[in-house]
Amino acid sequence: MSTSKLYRPTLWVQGIYTTLTALWALIDIDSFMAVTGPKTDIWLVKTVSVLLLAIGISFIVQAFIRSNPLPVIVLALISSIGLAFIDSYYALNGVISKIYLGDAVLQVLFCFVWIYVILHFKKLDRDNV
Repeated sequence: MSTSKLYRPTLWVQGIYTTLTALWALIDIDSFMAVTGPKTDIWLVKTVSVLLLAIGISFIVQAFIRSNPLPVIVLALISSIGLAFIDSYYALNGVISKIYLGDAVLQVLFCFVWIYVILHFKKLDRDNV
């Protein structure tokens, strides 16, 4: 698959996924905790959700515009690496629910896509991303 054809759909998928999960915790913390497990610091969940909302919306906005793709690719890759590590480490150590391992798998998949895009960045037609 060409890098140009992978770039925009991945922004959409990761952007929508990140935005919806962030909104879920902000809009209905009770159902969020019913699925992900109890939380003691609700303010922290909501703080992380606001940050994830900003990231997700950035991906969606970037999918609409034609500009230098490198900053958003770096943001997408680093956020995926961080979330995958945190999800895996804390779920496997019993600190958070094992449900987070599902998110970790998805984040690792996003990582692989973004690494592929970065490795083929010179082939990415910057006028058609």
